[in-house]
Amino acid sequence: MSESPDADAELMLRAQRGDRSAFDLLVQRWQQPVLHFVFRTLPDADEAEDLAQAVFVQLWRTAPRYQATARFSTFLFTIARNLCLNEVRRRSRHPTQPIDQPVSGNDEGEGERQRQYPDARQVSADVTLQQSELVEKVDEALADLPEKQRTALALCREGELSYEEIADVLGTSLQATKSLIHRARETLKSRLKPYLQTGQWGNSDPGAPD
Repeated sequence: MSESPDADAELMLRAQRGDRSAFDLLVQRWQQPVLHFVFRTLPDADEAEDLAQAVFVQLWRTAPRYQATARFSTFLFTIARNLCLNEVRRRSRHPTQPIDQPVSGNDEGEGERQRQYPDARQVSADVTLQQSELVEKVDEALADLPEKQRTALALCREGELSYEEIADVLGTSLQATKSLIHRARETLKSRLKPYLQTGQWGNSDPGAPD
């Protein structure tokens, strides 16, 4: 994403001196990675976008205190993680009512338009639906991970931060960070395997007694 490892830090130092164009360039470069990261914590597109914008507002406010002692990405995602944690804590104190699920069926006219041969458009729609459902299940499994595992994996998936930088964001050792990412991946594999095999989804551990 950057021309050199220090390019973003240099832009941030220019922003620190009041160069708004340098800051705007940082926003352009990092808005999608930040949005993806936030969405892994708050899987609501509108709210994730609002919080991602808040990350850059906070970044601008903290520019006077910025020191280029680490990569800019570490500084940025530390802000993002802290704001996500604050939002999760706020929600735990003020839970909201979940959105009602739409009605999924209609008995009237059931059986109408039954075809002897598959319709190509319907097949394409079915594939799209399956892919969308899989993404939803992955996001659901991610949401159930402990916060540090979920954050470590989200940062790793963005591909912008090294394990050492992820460790800095989390405030953990390098070995602990590698362990968090490994456990997160193994948990996701375990949870998604039954769904991929059978199409069924459940929150219980398949190996646990009923």
